[in-house]
Amino acid sequence: MSTPAPRKKATSAPRKRAPGRPAADAPDQRASVLDAALACFVRQGIGATSLRDIAREAGVTPALLHYYFGDKPQLQAAVVEERLMPVMAMLREPLQQAGDDVAALIAGFVGGVGKMAIAHPWLPPLWVREVLCEGGALRDVMFQRVGPVIPNMMAARFAAAQARGEIQPDLDPRLLMVSLVGLTLFPIAGAPIWRQLFEADDLDIETLRKHTLALLDRGVGIN
Repeated sequence: MSTPAPRKKATSAPRKRAPGRPAADAPDQRASVLDAALACFVRQGIGATSLRDIAREAGVTPALLHYYFGDKPQLQAAVVEERLMPVMAMLREPLQQAGDDVAALIAGFVGGVGKMAIAHPWLPPLWVREVLCEGGALRDVMFQRVGPVIPNMMAARFAAAQARGEIQPDLDPRLLMVSLVGLTLFPIAGAPIWRQLFEADDLDIETLRKHTLALLDRGVGIN
């Protein structure tokens, strides 16, 4: 009776990667996808931007976006957490350092907005489009995340300074905060318009900072 030949061990087929999953040795492209999403949001608006637009901007497949973020709302939330909120934290630090000094508080806000705009030029146009315009996709972020930290805090400090007699009694501390936003973010976001209108390339962020502080400190000078 012949001895049966030994059986060969079954070899399992290599496991296929899930759609969109990068190869083990592929570079992590999550950060570049976030940057691409931010660029599209600034250029087109969040509502008008699709995942395909972002994939095209990043030079990746839509499947890779799904792998990293799942869907557009999750990608948008990641942009807020990892791009927008760290920038807002840059502004909070000089305001906290100012304490109860109203002049330092105002200078910290005006200078801080300028520094943010220089380091992150996408911020003012994104803010105007997605927070200030009706239906903006980031308005809830303003109310829930930014408002309690910066505008409400500064308005409260202005009110306390007013009670101490340090600022004019006929000013509304809340509208003083609104005025600061109008004197900083709006002109920066509209800088290309003003420069073309006045044919003045010298209207840069430092010029705006000096002008705003002089206006707040000494007024227009009407007798």
